[in-house]
This record gives sequence, C-alpha cells and structure tokens, in this order.
Amino acid sequence: MSRVTVITVAYNSSKILPGLLASLPEDVRCIVVDNGSADTDATRRLAETHGAELVVSETNIGFGRGCNLGAAHSNSEFLFFVNPDASLASGAIQVLLAAAEAHPEASAFNPRLREGDGRLAFKRRSKLLPKSHWLPRSAAEADCELPVLSGAAIFVRRAAFETIGGFDPKIFLFHEDDDLSLRLARDCGPLRLVTGAEATHLFGESTVRSPRTASLKAWYMGQSRVYAARKHGLPGAYARALSDALLQLSSPLTLLSKRKRAKHWAYLRGVLVAYQQNTANLPLPWG
Repeated sequence: MSRVTVITVAYNSSKILPGLLASLPEDVRCIVVDNGSADTDATRRLAETHGAELVVSETNIGFGRGCNLGAAHSNSEFLFFVNPDASLASGAIQVLLAAAEAHPEASAFNPRLREGDGRLAFKRRSKLLPKSHWLPRSAAEADCELPVLSGAAIFVRRAAFETIGGFDPKIFLFHEDDDLSLRLARDCGPLRLVTGAEATHLFGESTVRSPRTASLKAWYMGQSRVYAARKHGLPGAYARALSDALLQLSSPLTLLSKRKRAKHWAYLRGVLVAYQQNTANLPLPWG
C-alpha cells in the first residue's frame, strides 16, 4: 500500500505505541517520529520489531512540527497522521482510500473514532468556529462533511497538506488540528467523516500521566487557544480564553483538587503569556 504513509509522533510513548504498530498492515509504510523522548531506545526497538522507520528529533519540537518532520521523510500520495495511543481496525486504510477515490473534491478525512470502551468519539465542534458551524451528535451516524478533523487520525492528501504548508509550526501543542482543518477546508476542499473506517483512541495516553505533564499541557493549551483564535480572526480571543480560565479556577471541583488547581493555574498563565507576547509583538517561544 505504497500510496499511504502512516506517521505517528511519539513522546515517551513506548508503552502505548505497540498497539498502533501491531494494527498496521504489513504493506503500509510507517514513520515514527521520536520527539526528544527519554525512551528513544525502547521506541527504536519497537520500530525495528514492527518494520517501522524511526526519525529522531533531539528535542521536543512540538506535535505539529513532529508531524511535519515525518511528512518530510515521505513521498506517498496520502499521509495518515495517527496518535501513538490509537489503533486501526482491520481494513481501515483500504476504506479511507476508497472514500478518497469516491470524493476527489475532499482534502482530508477522519475515520470513525471510538474510545477504549467502544463509545463513539465524535469531534463535531471547535473553539475556532461559531456554534452555527457545529454538528449535532447524530451526524456521526453516517458519512458526512466535517467542520474540523480530530487530530487522533487525519488521512490527508499530500498535495493538499503541502499546499497549506502543513501544520503551523508556531503551535506547539493543542488546536493544531483545528487550525490545519480550517486551512485545508478553505484552500483545498471539504473534510469528511468515513464511518466504514474505524480507529480506537485511548485519549490522553500518548504520554505518561503526571501532575507536571498535565500542567505543562495546560500551559500550552492556554497559549495555543489565544494564538489560534487570533490567527483565524475570532473576536475577543483573549477575553474569551481568560474568562474560561477564571471559570475553571473558581469551580468547587478545582478548589478541592490539587491536581486540577495546578492544571488550571497553568492554563491561566499560558493565556496571560500569549497576551503579553502579542501586545509586545514578540514571537512565541517555540517560533
């Protein structure tokens, strides 16, 4: 299946990665981008065992840049970005290829996603879109056009990906899939859900869980929220993010949980830093 390259970005993901690699057909090329992990040796052994190619970044360059790095090592017609904590159902890639043939106007696709317990996981909305563009939950029952793609498993035409310049390198983590989706839909063609292709996503298992990791992710989420909203011309980008941050902090659940307090404080700091950098006309720290 040389028309497709599966690309996954791993950051300390060696414990969860075997599920994805084992779910891939033997004739599909897979590139694992090790994103400055501490478990690179274990990831290298997994790649060798499953016939995948390993591309190593000495430092963590962010999810989007990691995807771009993997894409730069492939020349296939389609790129399939899949999270390391996901796995593909049998025949998923063949069904996605058939959907791409049936809908040449579409630029990218999502398979139907399920959580680990089998429940549907349907991304039907985005903070970068008005509510009028959101889909009802029932839309997941059949193939349809999507407002945004879930970054857990994005099947995209290489030509479209290159036309828009890939993932925005200024977004280190969070909202990078929404940003990519909006640019693809605007410049290259609609986005579609393919219910006949399925993937299971364990949500949040890509890296080892810890309070420090949760806080770091929340910090990036706050920064990315403001940056992406401003990029796409949303009014009140900072004010809306700040309001959400303050509401989270004032929740009784936050007051009772040390982990949640640390996470929500980090989100607030990320929002404030993004505002300060914008007003000072400074580049974001990963830019």
